[in-house]
Amino acid sequence: MVYWSYMDSTALRQSIPDSVLPYPKGAYNRSKYLFWKVITPFHNYWRDLLLSLGVLKHECRQHYIIGTLAPRRELVDFLKYLEGKGWGNNFIAWKDQDEIIGIRKLESFERQYHIRVFKNGEVRGHYEYTPECHPRWHLKEIGMEARREEFLEELGDWIVPATPASEYFGARVGSSVAAVAAVSAFAEN
Repeated sequence: MVYWSYMDSTALRQSIPDSVLPYPKGAYNRSKYLFWKVITPFHNYWRDLLLSLGVLKHECRQHYIIGTLAPRRELVDFLKYLEGKGWGNNFIAWKDQDEIIGIRKLESFERQYHIRVFKNGEVRGHYEYTPECHPRWHLKEIGMEARREEFLEELGDWIVPATPASEYFGARVGSSVAAVAAVSAFAEN
């Protein structure tokens, strides 16, 4: 079932306010903050150019399936609900295949909750370092956590939780060998 058809993803992203980084403590983090203020207007252009030239690669979906958008729930309404809870457009994030929008809730300059919504209604999310504070750790997924219960509490009845099998299968399966290993690991537990 396709959950998305009446508004293109660019229009949707523009309808949600961008997340706003809090001003950090400490001179080192403040220098990073100022650096990102300068490069943010150019970031997506350069990222997309480097991806198209093959200098950077990004070909998979993130870990951690949370669930799917609940029946009779509209994506626009879901995003407005999250906006009211402090979530904003995560404009600098990678764009996964079939992703409609990525949003984040900043805990601090250093940490964030990140959700992606896909064309089929699937919702994935994780807790991680912000790319602005720790770009290398962010790219290497150091310190990334599922925090599933926190997401389910935050998202409430807007989401139909994923089953355990889909959680295992959805954890970044990049090849058929990885898929067999993930299904086998689930079957053994």
